[in-house]
Amino acid sequence: MKLIAGNWKMNLTPEEGLAFLSALGNVSRQDVTVALFPSFVSLAPLREAAGARNIRLGAQDVFWKPSGAFTGSVSAPMLAAVGVEYCIVGHSETRGRFGKLEIEASQLPYFSETNETCRLKMEALLANGITPILCVGETLAERESGATEATIAKQLKEGLAGIDTSKVVVAYEPVWAIGTGNTCASDEAGRVCRFIRSEVPQVKAVLYGGSVKASNAAELFAQDGIDGGLVGGASLVPDEFARIIESA
Repeated sequence: MKLIAGNWKMNLTPEEGLAFLSALGNVSRQDVTVALFPSFVSLAPLREAAGARNIRLGAQDVFWKPSGAFTGSVSAPMLAAVGVEYCIVGHSETRGRFGKLEIEASQLPYFSETNETCRLKMEALLANGITPILCVGETLAERESGATEATIAKQLKEGLAGIDTSKVVVAYEPVWAIGTGNTCASDEAGRVCRFIRSEVPQVKAVLYGGSVKASNAAELFAQDGIDGGLVGGASLVPDEFARIIESA
């Protein structure tokens, strides 16, 4: 069973999200699970329309405490209450690791996700029946220095410490390919995804994310070790996203 996850990031209002679903139509397939990850404000408004198309709802982030004085945060019980089944954890952007920087460098400290906070978030999600999708990956500098495997192994070891990995999805997102239009060569993407599986053999699935689009999806998904995709910009275009799902 392939998993195709569409991360809308900070795009689409609830009304625009409903229009997207209408244009997307029925993409339900027996062999592919489709999940969409809209902003927090769109989760409840899209729940019924997504469910009617057998599309699962996912959240883009979560806070690890169930409640408290944490202004601006959203807890796992809140996500479960609106029907969320998946949640992204440790995306390169929340870690402050951008493939294409669209803010001032002085603002990077705002993004401060760590392997420890990833672990805390996954514990909270699992306690509320939500499947975490843990994102791991290397920057261009780390790749060029030969540190790809070491970087990913550290993210996995520290982020998944004490976690039941059989209930977790891992997404490999080479940071240098996020939002840049650059895509990791399909055979290399497959190799790194197989490395992830060798480090955590019990994970539910290993996805590839990094400029996935209709033109390269079939080749990526044909790779041994790649169980689907975490799709960014292409998930905002109904026809493009539908073709990616078909490629799975």
